Amino acid sequence: QVQLVESGGGLVQAGGSLRLSCAASGRTFSSYAAGWFRQAPGKEREFVAGIWRSVDNTYYADSVKGRFTISRDNAKNTVYLQMNSLNPEDTAVYYCAASDFLGSPRQVRDFSSWGQGTQVTVSS
Repeated sequence: QVQLVESGGGLVQAGGSLRLSCAASGRTFSSYAAGWFRQAPGKEREFVAGIWRSVDNTYYADSVKGRFTISRDNAKNTVYLQMNSLNPEDTAVYYCAASDFLGSPRQVRDFSSWGQGTQVTVSS
């Protein structure tokens, strides 16, 4: 199994930027893709961004396209989420996840390993 630990969350003003990191350990070679999700209080956990392990293919939710960038460093077993132009609607707990789904997974059900989450709060 893959163990994931997020870091980098915090408080930022609207229009600001934040960079999240997700450190992976364990059987990372078994994962096909990594992704970021977020969940605000009382709302469903939603897909934010994904990236393939072997190829630099990335994909995003429409709500963050042009503002967020997902990247990875396989040598460090780390996935990143650079978040720019943040707004209060981005406030949520952000989770990283790993998937063995052979495609571009966007659903919670397609991700088998999850981190504990890191809080991102954007103030106006």
